[in-house]
Amino acid sequence: MCQSVSARQRKGIPVAFGKRYRKTAVSIVAAASLGAGLLATLGPAPGVASSHREAPLTSADPQIDNTDVYAFVSPNDSEQGTVTLISNWIPFEEPAGGPNFYSFQPGVQYDIRIDNDGNAKADQLYRWVFTNHYRNPNTFLYNTGQVTTLNDPDLNFYQTYDLREIVFCDPTGTAPCVLENNLLLNDAVVVPSYVGKASMPNYGSLFNKGIKSIEGGTGKTFAGQTDDSFFLDLRVFDLLYGADFSEVGDDTLAGFNVHTTAIQVPRTSLAKNENPTANPVIGVWSTAYRKSTRVQTTTGEVNVSGPYVGVSRLGMPLVNEVVVPVGLKDYFNASVPEDDEQFLGAVNDPELPHLIEAIYGIPVPDSDPDTPGIQREDLISVFLTGIEGLNMPENVEASEMLRLNMMIPTCEPGSCADYSPLGVIGGDIAGFPNG
Repeated sequence: MCQSVSARQRKGIPVAFGKRYRKTAVSIVAAASLGAGLLATLGPAPGVASSHREAPLTSADPQIDNTDVYAFVSPNDSEQGTVTLISNWIPFEEPAGGPNFYSFQPGVQYDIRIDNDGNAKADQLYRWVFTNHYRNPNTFLYNTGQVTTLNDPDLNFYQTYDLREIVFCDPTGTAPCVLENNLLLNDAVVVPSYVGKASMPNYGSLFNKGIKSIEGGTGKTFAGQTDDSFFLDLRVFDLLYGADFSEVGDDTLAGFNVHTTAIQVPRTSLAKNENPTANPVIGVWSTAYRKSTRVQTTTGEVNVSGPYVGVSRLGMPLVNEVVVPVGLKDYFNASVPEDDEQFLGAVNDPELPHLIEAIYGIPVPDSDPDTPGIQREDLISVFLTGIEGLNMPENVEASEMLRLNMMIPTCEPGSCADYSPLGVIGGDIAGFPNG
């Protein structure tokens, strides 16, 4: 594991990226709209996105498995009004996973998508596409000596990436038209996986050099390995601890890594009409697209062809992991938010609360007992529409994504009395589910 990773990096994010929290008067209304039922029935404490090995296909294809999505007002740059967007990939990276250490899959479109008008369609996206390079194909080594820079000749295997910003005009047919396709970075070097102290004596320096300024000074980006930030105890899948109330949980993924794509840009770049004051709410989700056909030849080469198809999708935490049933998980990963009405039943009455009731005897919450069947208005608000008065866009189309009010200021734990690890439920409207 990367020994030089700082406390903030141990949350799975570079030092330049973090999250703060702050409370305002609307917190009372927002917390009331959520209710206590959300905490009682969805497992881990809010605030950490998660989707590790959530579907049959992605569990067997980790390079395209999207594990986490974050969107928040940048705490280190709040006066300049920037927002940080992060997507993590490749779960359960064992740090000592050589000689072929972990990497992004070449040719895959790793996207972070933004809806800035509430219509459940992407208005823009940021896209990372990666390429593999070997300096010496006649050795089995990842590095042939000490690596002290990202362009070190002793780094035998390395990846580069192109970063694009694609802005869509109003869709007029089955596919959106492209208004802008801007190349923000070309052939930027990915931070390599941490091999060890002998190979990379100052990995922190390599890591920090991976934070790149976007041309024109319009933001920063990062691509590389980070520590996983998943705090759910995976033993919960052992029949929810088997009715053992003494179970306090454990960070099952402590010491494991992921691969991260992150970008920090002005909120004016994300808001509708570049006006975050009038249009403060954005919806964010991450996707992986790759060509539909992959053929392995007898010489060991892989040829790809066909149209790009969606193979991974993640917005809110745990939706595809524990809300969508297993028979629809791969289908969900290929779906788009504008079609999410088909998943309304699973969100309104998910399976997990019934399992908790069966094992622990805790009744399934019901926001409208007078209506037949279970009704969960709190979950519909959190997962599909945003919370009214907090992060619900005007004229919102119900769709699953992470929603952020970019005009709510931030403050970090220890510097603001209003901070709560429970986010909105704890009266902290800058916390989850507001980003």
